[in-house]
Amino acid sequence: MSPIAKFSLVAIDSRDPLALAEFYATITGWRIEPWEDDGWIELASDAGATIAFQKAPEHVPPEWPGDTHPQQLHLDFDVPDLDEGERRVLEVGARKTGFQPAPENFRVFLDPAGHPFCLVRSD
Repeated sequence: MSPIAKFSLVAIDSRDPLALAEFYATITGWRIEPWEDDGWIELASDAGATIAFQKAPEHVPPEWPGDTHPQQLHLDFDVPDLDEGERRVLEVGARKTGFQPAPENFRVFLDPAGHPFCLVRSD
């Protein structure tokens, strides 16, 4: 079966898209590509698909875990060393969540806008 479409990006709501783009640029090493519209910013990825950030002045961060404000999606990033990856994302503004379902395999964090993301041990 042939694909209908090619995945190009995931867009994340934020009250401050530039600050969130800077956070994820530090994690991924991708360049920030501002658009003429200051409410939309993308990271330039050599991998093809990328992450975009859009201004949402009334954004309410999701709860994780929880259902009052569900996460709706999260990003996973592979790292060779979970402890080192954790140290580095905490240095750039991530917060580690209290609930860690499988900390030996992956760890859950919140970005500066409150979106969950995981560092996953790569073998």
